Parts: sequence; C-alpha cells; structure tokens
Amino acid sequence: MSEQPKDNRLSSALWAQFGAAVEMLENALVSCPATLWTARLWDVPPESEFPPEFAAFWYIGFHALVWFDLYLSGLPEEEFVPPTPFTQGEIDSPESLPKQPYSQQTLHDYLVSLRRKCYTQFLNLSDQQMFRPVEYGWTRGRSISYLELQFYNLRHLQEHAAQLSLFLGQHTVSGDKRQWVARAKPDLNL
Repeated sequence: MSEQPKDNRLSSALWAQFGAAVEMLENALVSCPATLWTARLWDVPPESEFPPEFAAFWYIGFHALVWFDLYLSGLPEEEFVPPTPFTQGEIDSPESLPKQPYSQQTLHDYLVSLRRKCYTQFLNLSDQQMFRPVEYGWTRGRSISYLELQFYNLRHLQEHAAQLSLFLGQHTVSGDKRQWVARAKPDLNL
C-alpha cells in the first residue's frame, strides 16, 4: 500500500494567519518614526519590578518577537537563547534589558528571520510535532500541545501588533502600512 500524501491544509492555514500577523507587526515597526521609537505606550507606571522601558514602543516590538521566537521553538524558557545581538537571560527581566534600545533595523532583521522560520516550520509540521506536549509557567503544570501553543502565540503576536498600530494612529502616523492584513502571501519567494 502506498503512503498517503501529507495533508497541508492546517499547516497552510497556520502560515496564512501567522504570516498576516507578522506582516502587521512589521508594518507597525517600520512605520514608527524615530520620535516615537522610545515613547511609552501607556502612562501608568509598570509594576515595581519592571523598568519603565518595558512600556516603550521598541521594547514591546522586541517582546513580541522574542516570545514569538520562543513559542515557535517550543523549547522550555530556560533552554531558549535568543540570537545575537539580543541580551541573554530570563525574558522580560530587568537583567535582560539592553543598555540602549534595539534599533528599528535590528528588530526588523529579527522579524524577517522569524518570518522565514515560521514559514518553514509550519509547512514542514508533522502530526507528531503538532501534538507533542509542551509546558510553560502560564500552563500551570499542565501540558498543552504544540498546536495549542501556536494558537496562543498567534494571539500574543497579534495583540502587540495591534497595540503598536493603535499607538501610531493615536500619534497621527497614517498610511496604508497600518491596514489590516487578512492573509499572508502563500509563500515567501525565498
């Protein structure tokens, strides 16, 4: 009996929506003028253990990307190491805050590499990989599937893309770069 071809409908749907969310985040990052790059998105001071930089436009972009990367990898937080030049250490800890904000170009380069990683990973995702168990602090000791983790990852990524886009709109940054992206292009033309 011959082997059945892989059904890529779920992988393609994951890519279509993740690719769209990545494009929306990219649009916000590249549309941000230099005058707003270090501006804070909200005036309410963060919890005492968090530095005020965690509310800055650039940091929220970085936060969205580094967690996107971690969740795409499916690794436990303690095993994950972001690529150079990003500060090593516990994600979102005061100790991992860089001395200077990351530049737009640095975050854009990270986003481009993650888009490729996401595309490749989802289009090659097997059923075994999709349903392997993963666990994070917020799962409170319960395993979830890698697939469910990706739904969570998508919601997190889109939340921050929307925050950044709204912030730009509130500061009269206009243009079609802040428009809704319904679906990613079917491929990256890598």
